[in-house]
Amino acid sequence: MVPELTEANRPFWTGGATGQLLLPRCEACGRWVDPGEEACGDCGGPLSSQAVSGRATVFTYTVNTQAWNPDLPVPYVVALVELEEQEGLRLATNIVGCEPDEVRIGMPVQVLFEHQGEAYVPLFQPV
Repeated sequence: MVPELTEANRPFWTGGATGQLLLPRCEACGRWVDPGEEACGDCGGPLSSQAVSGRATVFTYTVNTQAWNPDLPVPYVVALVELEEQEGLRLATNIVGCEPDEVRIGMPVQVLFEHQGEAYVPLFQPV
């Protein structure tokens, strides 16, 4: 599900239109921060959206078997992936393109986007 788009999170949710995973990066210290933040949590510096590679590894995951959303067939994988650009830079996402029992911690994955209305939701698939 896509949240309401704001000035702060819009680049993250719409970057997939051009195949880019856009994340906020501090203009002062260079640290990547979570989408939707309005200033750097480390130094307070201003942020600008920049493209990351889209390459990551599965940090942790769970397989959901409960049908919470009738539009999303079960089972599906909910994961935290760690992007290669910065240690600790993690996104919550779904792992697609493989069976849920094939997902492993440390598995290399790559971003792809699912178009939903105005947004392009970043999902990840095995490399």
